[in-house]
Amino acid sequence: MDRRSFLRTSAIGGSAAAATTLAAPAVAQGRITWRMVTTWPRNFPGLGTGAQRVADRITAASDGALTVEVFAAGEVVPALQSLDAVIDGSAEMSHGAAYYWQNKSVGLSFFTGVPFGMTSRELAAWVRYLGGQEIWDEIYDQFGLQGFLSGDTGTQAGGWFANELTGIEDIQGMRFRTPGLGGQVWQKMGASVTNLAGGEIFAALQSGALDAAEFVGPYNDRALGFHQVRKHYYTSSFIEPGLATEVVVDKAKYQALPANLQQIVRDACQAEYDQVPSEFYANDPIALADMVDNHGVTAHKDWPESILEAGAAASREVLIEILDSNDALTKKTAESFVQNLNLLRTRTEQTDLTFAIAREKYFDISDLG
Repeated sequence: MDRRSFLRTSAIGGSAAAATTLAAPAVAQGRITWRMVTTWPRNFPGLGTGAQRVADRITAASDGALTVEVFAAGEVVPALQSLDAVIDGSAEMSHGAAYYWQNKSVGLSFFTGVPFGMTSRELAAWVRYLGGQEIWDEIYDQFGLQGFLSGDTGTQAGGWFANELTGIEDIQGMRFRTPGLGGQVWQKMGASVTNLAGGEIFAALQSGALDAAEFVGPYNDRALGFHQVRKHYYTSSFIEPGLATEVVVDKAKYQALPANLQQIVRDACQAEYDQVPSEFYANDPIALADMVDNHGVTAHKDWPESILEAGAAASREVLIEILDSNDALTKKTAESFVQNLNLLRTRTEQTDLTFAIAREKYFDISDLG
Protein backbone atom coordinates (compact mmCIF):
# COMPACT_ATOMS: atom_id res chain seq x y z
CA MET A 1 0.00 0.00 0.00
CA ASP A 2 1.50 3.38 -0.95
CA ARG A 3 0.96 6.78 0.58
CA ARG A 4 -1.56 8.02 -1.98
CA SER A 5 -3.77 4.93 -1.91
CA PHE A 6 -5.01 5.46 1.62
CA LEU A 7 -4.61 9.23 1.96
CA ARG A 8 -7.01 9.65 -0.95
CA THR A 9 -9.79 8.29 1.25
CA SER A 10 -8.79 9.71 4.62
CA ALA A 11 -7.47 13.20 5.23
CA ILE A 12 -6.31 13.97 8.76
CA GLY A 13 -7.44 17.44 9.71
CA GLY A 14 -10.45 19.60 10.28
CA SER A 15 -11.64 20.13 6.70
CA ALA A 16 -13.31 16.76 6.36
CA ALA A 17 -15.05 17.15 9.68
CA ALA A 18 -17.14 19.98 8.34
CA ALA A 19 -18.42 17.82 5.53
CA THR A 20 -19.41 14.76 7.52
CA THR A 21 -21.73 14.37 10.48
CA LEU A 22 -22.62 11.35 12.54
CA ALA A 23 -26.13 10.09 12.78
CA ALA A 24 -27.45 9.22 16.24
CA PRO A 25 -26.69 5.65 17.36
CA ALA A 26 -29.25 3.26 15.96
CA VAL A 27 -31.28 1.01 18.24
CA ALA A 28 -33.84 -1.16 16.48
CA GLN A 29 -35.36 -4.50 17.43
CA GLY A 30 -32.77 -4.93 20.18
CA ARG A 31 -29.88 -4.13 17.82
CA ILE A 32 -27.42 -1.35 18.57
CA THR A 33 -25.07 0.55 16.29
CA TRP A 34 -22.02 2.22 17.78
CA ARG A 35 -19.71 4.69 16.06
CA MET A 36 -15.94 4.37 16.36
CA VAL A 37 -13.79 7.39 15.48
CA THR A 38 -10.06 6.79 15.01
CA THR A 39 -6.78 8.64 14.94
CA TRP A 40 -5.69 6.78 11.78
CA PRO A 41 -6.30 7.13 8.04
CA ARG A 42 -8.72 4.56 6.66
CA ASN A 43 -7.04 1.22 5.92
CA PHE A 44 -3.78 2.48 7.41
CA PRO A 45 -1.51 -0.57 7.79
CA GLY A 46 -1.66 -2.23 11.19
CA LEU A 47 -3.37 0.63 12.98
CA GLY A 48 -6.31 1.55 10.75
CA THR A 49 -6.73 -2.08 9.73
CA GLY A 50 -6.58 -3.07 13.40
CA ALA A 51 -9.36 -0.61 14.26
CA GLN A 52 -11.50 -2.02 11.46
CA ARG A 53 -10.90 -5.59 12.62
CA VAL A 54 -11.99 -4.72 16.17
CA ALA A 55 -15.22 -3.34 14.75
CA ASP A 56 -15.72 -6.33 12.47
CA ARG A 57 -15.03 -8.81 15.27
CA ILE A 58 -17.62 -7.17 17.53
CA THR A 59 -20.21 -7.02 14.77
CA ALA A 60 -19.67 -10.63 13.68
CA ALA A 61 -19.42 -12.17 17.16
CA SER A 62 -22.62 -10.45 18.24
CA ASP A 63 -24.39 -11.43 15.00
CA GLY A 64 -25.11 -7.75 14.46
CA ALA A 65 -26.65 -7.19 17.89
CA LEU A 66 -23.86 -4.65 18.38
CA THR A 67 -22.70 -3.23 15.05
CA VAL A 68 -19.66 -0.95 15.04
CA GLU A 69 -19.18 1.56 12.22
CA VAL A 70 -15.66 2.94 11.76
CA PHE A 71 -14.87 6.54 10.86
CA ALA A 72 -11.26 7.30 9.94
CA ALA A 73 -9.37 10.36 11.08
CA GLY A 74 -10.78 13.52 9.56
CA GLU A 75 -14.02 11.92 8.38
CA VAL A 76 -15.88 13.27 11.41
CA VAL A 77 -13.33 14.84 13.72
CA PRO A 78 -9.60 15.50 13.34
CA ALA A 79 -7.34 12.67 14.45
CA LEU A 80 -6.35 14.15 17.78
CA GLN A 81 -9.92 14.98 18.75
CA SER A 82 -11.23 11.41 18.66
CA LEU A 83 -11.22 10.92 22.42
CA ASP A 84 -13.12 14.17 22.93
CA ALA A 85 -15.76 12.86 20.53
CA VAL A 86 -16.45 10.00 22.95
CA ILE A 87 -16.42 12.30 25.96
CA ASP A 88 -18.93 14.70 24.40
CA GLY A 89 -21.15 11.87 23.09
CA SER A 90 -20.49 12.35 19.38
CA ALA A 91 -19.25 8.75 19.22
CA GLU A 92 -19.41 5.68 21.43
CA MET A 93 -15.86 4.44 20.78
CA SER A 94 -12.45 5.73 19.78
CA HIS A 95 -9.33 3.94 18.57
CA GLY A 96 -5.98 5.59 19.14
CA ALA A 97 -3.04 5.72 21.55
CA ALA A 98 -3.38 6.76 25.18
CA TYR A 99 -0.33 9.04 25.16
CA TYR A 100 -2.10 11.35 22.71
CA TRP A 101 -4.23 12.43 25.68
CA GLN A 102 -1.51 13.17 28.23
CA ASN A 103 -2.84 16.74 28.42
CA LYS A 104 -5.83 15.20 30.23
CA SER A 105 -3.71 13.02 32.51
CA VAL A 106 0.03 12.37 32.32
CA GLY A 107 -0.75 8.94 33.72
CA LEU A 108 -2.28 7.90 30.40
CA SER A 109 1.14 7.91 28.76
CA PHE A 110 2.11 4.85 30.78
CA PHE A 111 -0.47 2.78 28.89
CA THR A 112 1.11 3.45 25.49
CA GLY A 113 4.89 3.67 25.73
CA VAL A 114 7.48 4.92 28.20
CA PRO A 115 11.07 5.74 27.17
CA PHE A 116 13.38 2.87 28.15
CA GLY A 117 10.25 1.34 29.70
CA MET A 118 8.19 -1.78 29.24
CA THR A 119 8.20 -3.92 26.14
CA SER A 120 4.81 -4.91 24.80
CA ARG A 121 4.82 -8.26 26.64
CA GLU A 122 5.82 -6.52 29.87
CA LEU A 123 3.10 -3.91 29.41
CA ALA A 124 0.44 -6.55 28.85
CA ALA A 125 1.57 -8.41 31.95
CA TRP A 126 1.34 -5.24 34.05
CA VAL A 127 -2.09 -4.28 32.69
CA ARG A 128 -3.63 -7.75 32.85
CA TYR A 129 -2.10 -9.29 35.97
CA LEU A 130 -0.30 -6.69 38.09
CA GLY A 131 -2.86 -3.95 38.65
CA GLY A 132 -2.34 -1.77 35.59
CA GLN A 133 -5.90 -2.09 34.26
CA GLU A 134 -7.36 -1.06 37.59
CA ILE A 135 -5.25 2.11 37.67
CA TRP A 136 -6.09 2.83 34.03
CA ASP A 137 -9.77 2.48 34.93
CA GLU A 138 -9.35 5.04 37.70
CA ILE A 139 -7.88 7.56 35.28
CA TYR A 140 -10.58 7.12 32.65
CA ASP A 141 -13.35 7.10 35.27
CA GLN A 142 -12.72 10.83 35.61
CA PHE A 143 -14.00 11.26 32.05
CA GLY A 144 -16.73 8.60 32.02
CA LEU A 145 -14.63 6.28 29.84
CA GLN A 146 -13.36 2.70 29.75
CA GLY A 147 -10.10 1.77 28.04
CA PHE A 148 -8.91 -1.55 26.59
CA LEU A 149 -5.60 -2.58 25.05
CA SER A 150 -6.36 -3.18 21.37
CA GLY A 151 -3.09 -3.41 19.45
CA ASP A 152 0.66 -3.66 19.78
CA THR A 153 3.31 -2.46 17.34
CA GLY A 154 6.23 -4.01 19.21
CA THR A 155 9.38 -1.91 19.56
CA GLN A 156 9.11 0.98 17.14
CA ALA A 157 11.71 2.52 14.86
CA GLY A 158 13.73 5.49 16.05
CA GLY A 159 13.03 7.90 13.24
CA TRP A 160 13.99 9.58 9.98
CA PHE A 161 16.85 12.05 9.66
CA ALA A 162 18.49 14.02 6.87
CA ASN A 163 21.98 12.85 7.83
CA GLU A 164 23.63 10.16 9.89
CA LEU A 165 23.84 11.15 13.55
CA THR A 166 27.33 11.24 15.04
CA GLY A 167 26.49 12.37 18.58
CA ILE A 168 24.24 14.34 20.89
CA GLU A 169 25.41 17.61 19.36
CA ASP A 170 23.65 16.74 16.10
CA ILE A 171 20.19 16.97 17.63
CA GLN A 172 20.53 20.35 19.32
CA GLY A 173 17.70 22.54 18.05
CA MET A 174 16.48 19.84 15.65
CA ARG A 175 12.77 20.17 14.86
CA PHE A 176 11.54 16.67 15.64
CA ARG A 177 8.09 15.09 15.60
CA THR A 178 7.42 12.69 18.46
CA PRO A 179 4.61 12.45 21.05
CA GLY A 180 4.12 11.49 24.68
CA LEU A 181 6.82 11.12 27.31
CA GLY A 182 9.26 10.41 24.50
CA GLY A 183 8.71 13.95 23.30
CA GLN A 184 9.69 15.23 26.75
CA VAL A 185 12.85 13.11 26.61
CA TRP A 186 13.90 14.46 23.22
CA GLN A 187 13.13 17.98 24.43
CA LYS A 188 15.47 17.50 27.39
CA MET A 189 18.10 16.15 24.98
CA GLY A 190 18.01 19.43 23.05
CA ALA A 191 15.52 18.88 20.23
CA SER A 192 12.58 21.17 19.48
CA VAL A 193 9.64 18.78 19.72
CA THR A 194 6.16 18.86 18.24
CA ASN A 195 3.41 16.29 17.82
CA LEU A 196 1.53 15.84 14.57
CA ALA A 197 -0.97 13.22 13.48
CA GLY A 198 0.49 10.61 11.14
CA GLY A 199 -1.03 12.00 7.96
CA GLU A 200 0.52 15.44 8.53
CA ILE A 201 4.15 14.39 8.99
CA PHE A 202 5.16 13.88 5.35
CA ALA A 203 4.18 17.40 4.30
CA ALA A 204 6.02 18.89 7.29
CA LEU A 205 9.19 16.96 6.41
CA GLN A 206 8.87 17.84 2.74
CA SER A 207 8.41 21.56 3.41
CA GLY A 208 11.21 21.72 5.96
CA ALA A 209 8.87 22.57 8.84
CA LEU A 210 10.31 19.43 10.46
CA ASP A 211 13.92 18.32 10.32
CA ALA A 212 13.22 14.78 11.49
CA ALA A 213 10.36 12.59 12.63
CA GLU A 214 9.46 9.22 14.07
CA PHE A 215 6.09 7.53 13.75
CA VAL A 216 5.88 3.74 14.06
CA GLY A 217 8.10 1.54 11.93
CA PRO A 218 8.88 0.42 8.36
CA TYR A 219 5.39 -0.94 7.55
CA ASN A 220 3.67 2.34 8.41
CA ASP A 221 6.51 4.69 7.54
CA ARG A 222 6.84 3.38 3.99
CA ALA A 223 3.08 3.81 3.48
CA LEU A 224 3.37 7.43 4.62
CA GLY A 225 6.26 8.03 2.20
CA PHE A 226 8.89 9.22 4.67
CA HIS A 227 11.62 7.44 2.69
CA GLN A 228 10.99 9.85 -0.17
CA VAL A 229 12.14 12.88 1.84
CA ARG A 230 14.59 11.46 4.43
CA LYS A 231 17.15 8.74 3.83
CA HIS A 232 18.72 7.96 7.22
CA TYR A 233 16.54 5.63 9.28
CA TYR A 234 17.21 4.48 12.83
CA THR A 235 15.49 1.14 13.19
CA SER A 236 15.15 0.77 16.99
CA SER A 237 13.50 3.29 19.27
CA PHE A 238 14.54 3.86 22.86
CA ILE A 239 11.45 5.97 23.61
CA GLU A 240 8.76 3.54 22.37
CA PRO A 241 9.81 0.02 23.31
CA GLY A 242 6.36 -1.57 23.08
CA LEU A 243 3.63 0.75 21.94
CA ALA A 244 0.04 -0.23 22.65
CA THR A 245 -3.05 1.14 20.97
CA GLU A 246 -6.35 1.43 22.79
CA VAL A 247 -10.08 1.21 22.29
CA VAL A 248 -11.92 3.65 24.53
CA VAL A 249 -15.68 3.41 25.05
CA ASP A 250 -18.33 5.49 26.76
CA LYS A 251 -18.41 3.66 30.09
CA ALA A 252 -22.10 4.23 30.88
CA LYS A 253 -23.13 2.93 27.46
CA TYR A 254 -20.74 0.00 27.79
CA GLN A 255 -22.12 -0.96 31.20
CA ALA A 256 -25.65 -0.70 29.83
CA LEU A 257 -24.90 -3.46 27.32
CA PRO A 258 -25.94 -7.03 28.13
CA ALA A 259 -23.15 -9.03 29.75
CA ASN A 260 -22.53 -11.08 26.61
CA LEU A 261 -21.97 -7.96 24.48
CA GLN A 262 -19.62 -6.50 27.08
CA GLN A 263 -17.62 -9.72 26.89
CA ILE A 264 -17.54 -9.56 23.11
CA VAL A 265 -16.09 -6.03 23.22
CA ARG A 266 -13.40 -7.17 25.67
CA ASP A 267 -12.59 -10.30 23.66
CA ALA A 268 -12.41 -8.40 20.37
CA CYS A 269 -9.90 -5.96 21.84
CA GLN A 270 -7.88 -8.81 23.35
CA ALA A 271 -7.80 -10.69 20.05
CA GLU A 272 -6.67 -7.62 18.17
CA TYR A 273 -3.96 -6.82 20.71
CA ASP A 274 -2.50 -10.20 19.76
CA GLN A 275 -3.09 -9.97 15.99
CA VAL A 276 -1.72 -6.48 15.32
CA PRO A 277 1.89 -7.34 16.27
CA SER A 278 1.76 -10.32 13.93
CA GLU A 279 0.85 -7.96 11.11
CA PHE A 280 3.76 -5.67 12.00
CA TYR A 281 6.29 -8.47 12.48
CA ALA A 282 5.33 -9.96 9.11
CA ASN A 283 5.45 -6.71 7.18
CA ASP A 284 8.15 -4.57 8.83
CA PRO A 285 11.10 -6.59 7.45
CA ILE A 286 9.59 -6.59 3.96
CA ALA A 287 9.03 -2.84 4.01
CA LEU A 288 12.50 -2.11 5.39
CA ALA A 289 14.22 -4.28 2.77
CA ASP A 290 12.27 -2.53 0.03
CA MET A 291 13.23 0.93 1.25
CA VAL A 292 16.90 -0.02 1.60
CA ASP A 293 17.18 -2.00 -1.65
CA ASN A 294 15.01 0.14 -3.91
CA HIS A 295 14.80 3.64 -2.45
CA GLY A 296 18.28 4.50 -1.23
CA VAL A 297 17.52 4.39 2.50
CA THR A 298 20.39 3.76 4.91
CA ALA A 299 19.23 1.77 7.92
CA HIS A 300 21.10 2.33 11.18
CA LYS A 301 20.79 -0.38 13.82
CA ASP A 302 22.71 1.50 16.51
CA TRP A 303 22.48 5.01 17.94
CA PRO A 304 25.61 6.94 18.93
CA GLU A 305 26.45 6.17 22.56
CA SER A 306 26.15 9.82 23.58
CA ILE A 307 22.54 9.91 22.36
CA LEU A 308 21.61 6.72 24.22
CA GLU A 309 23.31 7.94 27.39
CA ALA A 310 21.57 11.32 27.18
CA GLY A 311 18.26 9.65 26.38
CA ALA A 312 18.49 7.31 29.35
CA ALA A 313 19.41 10.17 31.69
CA ALA A 314 16.53 12.28 30.37
CA SER A 315 14.11 9.33 30.69
CA ARG A 316 15.09 8.85 34.33
CA GLU A 317 14.61 12.57 34.93
CA VAL A 318 11.13 12.48 33.39
CA LEU A 319 10.14 9.55 35.61
CA ILE A 320 11.44 11.30 38.73
CA GLU A 321 9.43 14.40 37.88
CA ILE A 322 6.25 12.33 37.45
CA LEU A 323 6.89 10.42 40.67
CA ASP A 324 7.02 13.82 42.40
CA SER A 325 3.68 14.84 40.85
CA ASN A 326 1.10 16.61 42.98
CA ASP A 327 -1.59 14.59 41.21
CA ALA A 328 -2.16 11.51 43.35
CA LEU A 329 -3.43 9.32 40.53
CA THR A 330 -0.54 10.19 38.20
CA LYS A 331 1.90 9.45 41.02
CA LYS A 332 0.15 6.14 41.73
CA THR A 333 0.40 5.17 38.06
CA ALA A 334 4.10 5.96 37.87
CA GLU A 335 4.85 4.12 41.12
CA SER A 336 3.06 0.98 39.91
CA PHE A 337 4.80 1.17 36.54
CA VAL A 338 8.28 1.54 38.00
CA GLN A 339 7.75 -1.21 40.57
CA ASN A 340 6.53 -3.64 37.95
CA LEU A 341 9.12 -2.68 35.33
CA ASN A 342 11.82 -3.56 37.86
CA LEU A 343 10.13 -6.95 38.28
CA LEU A 344 9.24 -7.73 34.67
CA ARG A 345 12.53 -6.68 33.08
CA THR A 346 14.25 -9.56 34.91
CA ARG A 347 12.27 -12.02 32.74
CA THR A 348 13.09 -10.11 29.55
CA GLU A 349 16.76 -9.54 30.25
CA GLN A 350 17.61 -12.90 31.80
CA THR A 351 15.65 -15.04 29.35
CA ASP A 352 14.51 -13.33 26.12
CA LEU A 353 17.53 -11.08 25.65
CA THR A 354 19.99 -13.85 26.46
CA PHE A 355 18.42 -16.03 23.78
CA ALA A 356 18.35 -13.22 21.18
CA ILE A 357 22.03 -12.43 21.71
CA ALA A 358 22.99 -16.11 21.44
CA ARG A 359 20.96 -16.57 18.26
CA GLU A 360 22.49 -13.52 16.63
CA LYS A 361 26.01 -14.56 17.58
CA TYR A 362 25.96 -18.29 16.87
CA PHE A 363 23.02 -19.32 14.67
CA ASP A 364 23.59 -18.18 11.09
CA ILE A 365 21.24 -19.91 8.64
CA SER A 366 21.22 -17.17 5.99
CA ASP A 367 22.68 -19.67 3.52
CA LEU A 368 19.66 -21.94 3.97
CA GLY A 369 16.96 -19.40 3.07
